[in-house]
Amino acid sequence: MTNPREQVLETFRKRYNAEPTLLVRAPGRVNLIGEHTDYNDGFVLPLAIDRAVWIALRAREDSRVEIHSVEFNKTRSFNLDGFGKGEGWLEYLKGTAWALKGAGYDLEGWEGVSSSDVPRGSGLSSSAALELATARAFAAVSDLSWDALMMAKLAQKAENDWVGVSCGIMDQLASAAGREGHAILIDCRSLEIESVPLPEDTAVVVLNTAEQRGLVDSAYNKRREQCEEAARTFGVEALRDVSVERFGEKADKLEEVARKRARHVISENARTLQAVEVMRRGDAAALGKLMNESHISLRDDFEVSSDALDAMVECAWKAGCYGARMTGAGFGGCAVALVAQESVDAFTQEVAPCYKEKTGREAEIYLCRATEGAAVV
Repeated sequence: MTNPREQVLETFRKRYNAEPTLLVRAPGRVNLIGEHTDYNDGFVLPLAIDRAVWIALRAREDSRVEIHSVEFNKTRSFNLDGFGKGEGWLEYLKGTAWALKGAGYDLEGWEGVSSSDVPRGSGLSSSAALELATARAFAAVSDLSWDALMMAKLAQKAENDWVGVSCGIMDQLASAAGREGHAILIDCRSLEIESVPLPEDTAVVVLNTAEQRGLVDSAYNKRREQCEEAARTFGVEALRDVSVERFGEKADKLEEVARKRARHVISENARTLQAVEVMRRGDAAALGKLMNESHISLRDDFEVSSDALDAMVECAWKAGCYGARMTGAGFGGCAVALVAQESVDAFTQEVAPCYKEKTGREAEIYLCRATEGAAVV
């Protein structure tokens, strides 16, 4: 794939016959463990990856925002003095502007070029990366102080209330506050962040099924409703407040589907906290076991996996990783595997043909490095 940093710089020069005055990037993310726990006030353990949305830009003297997308080969614009909802990729930029303005920020116009190597619709948070890159662009041209937590909250608001996806805070906060070489434990209630080192001599490998999914049209929002219903049955604010032991005592009070959804969330929160403990010990094998258990729970209890995801994870297990699981909201997209650094080549050479044999699809495999969050470069 062409380097998106070079793409935006080169395209900007051609379009505007000038150098951009600013270059911003915001990374995608992969979640090691802690899936569908974020909107249940639970714990997640993502890392920002070295795939990102890049925007090369310069300020304008009016209130207009003009953006050319290299991927879509389209130029779109809107005026900060008044804009309504539409459809397509521009809504992520408009939604971010709307959320920033709603929080009282005075925004200046700008023009620029965007490009990305975060695959869309694959569970690596391409939308959050675009929102945070947009927020970084506005902060830079409007001389706003950068508060990673505040900007992540506003980007989440853009996705929830403008785009219409009821996501939790994980994607935006991972993109805003990632740390080189580390995953970040996010307490989705307090929004406290703790950096957790990846086990030494391991690699995080993202396995793209090439099966896209659309969150707005998927069962994501339905799962959220089912979790809220289960929390009401337990008489708590969120499923985060239910221990594994209490669930065991009261599970028979829930109807079958709600019981399965709650069992996943409650056990996944416990697994995520266990994962932090074993990572601090550098125990890659124990982390891998927890990842495997997470996938089985997502497949059987939360029912958000797919035939392609299951095939990919089974191929990864067979190829000798420490552990593998689907990552992201599910219904397609990517899996993530933890692999011994010395075994990465052999692992990828075994997974790709295995997946092709099972599904007829070509796997896309990315070796990922944990990086810093959104930044002006």
